[in-house]
Amino acid sequence: MLKLRVGTRRSPLALVQAHWVKEQLLHHYGDCQIEIVPLETAGDRMRNVSLSKIGGKGLFIKEIERALLQGEIDCAVHSMKDLPMELPSELLVAAITKREDPFDVFISKNRLSLEQLLPHSTVATGSLRRRVQLLHYRSDLIIKDIRGNVDTRIKKLHGGFADGLVLAAAALKRLQRKSERVHYLHPDVCLPAAGQGALGVEIRAEAISLRKKLAVLNDGESHATVTAERSCLRHLGVSCHIPASAYGEVSGNDILLKGFVASLDGKEVVKKKMLGPRDNAEILGEFLAKKILDGGGRELLTCFTEAR
Repeated sequence: MLKLRVGTRRSPLALVQAHWVKEQLLHHYGDCQIEIVPLETAGDRMRNVSLSKIGGKGLFIKEIERALLQGEIDCAVHSMKDLPMELPSELLVAAITKREDPFDVFISKNRLSLEQLLPHSTVATGSLRRRVQLLHYRSDLIIKDIRGNVDTRIKKLHGGFADGLVLAAAALKRLQRKSERVHYLHPDVCLPAAGQGALGVEIRAEAISLRKKLAVLNDGESHATVTAERSCLRHLGVSCHIPASAYGEVSGNDILLKGFVASLDGKEVVKKKMLGPRDNAEILGEFLAKKILDGGGRELLTCFTEAR
């Protein structure tokens, strides 16, 4: 009988995601014991500081990975967009689940779209990636940093914190927040985060038997696109302090992969795209990274290095 201790963050969204994984495993294996183990992370404790200033999304991962390495849990469920590009050698992602809606959405107090906002309106986001793309699209906007779970952010919006708010569509769908009127942001306006909408199940590399059991959760299309996206960012050599992303869509046997790097003010953006075989997702990501670097991205990234 399969027995699992599944580690996750304590946030409502993280718990919903972990329970979804539990339900899928119960469906596949029936007679199994699965315990959800909520863990508090540094990112959850430091809610009033911008993520880009305190270490990025990796702060939501470190304590969970420590528990995994020390054998306190058997696997961990993460949003793939939160996983660092490089994992500890002792750990691996055993499965990438079927992707939920990968796009970003815009919510406003008056149900206006991003285009309908008055000049110099305020838009809240906790994401550097979103910040620079919003400023590139509308340089008049005033971007305000926001932290907290989805409900907290929506409450702040309606309390007057900002005129608009950008969130992941997947988060709203998983939390069943159907009351909010959302406006989808086209990827040409706001390219999603690498891995956004997909869940990753992380285990110890030595757990070969568990890896085989968790394979039932793996979705081939999601695995291919997320692999390409993460490969691109890894070969760009970017961190959470640098605005960049990659997003792929399957087209037949190919993946159309798009990526960008940008300046912090959003004025300079290098965007590139490439079509490549789905079976060579890792290489496709590497090639797109080179195309971005050769197309002006290298100079942009050099500016970040010199600034440090």
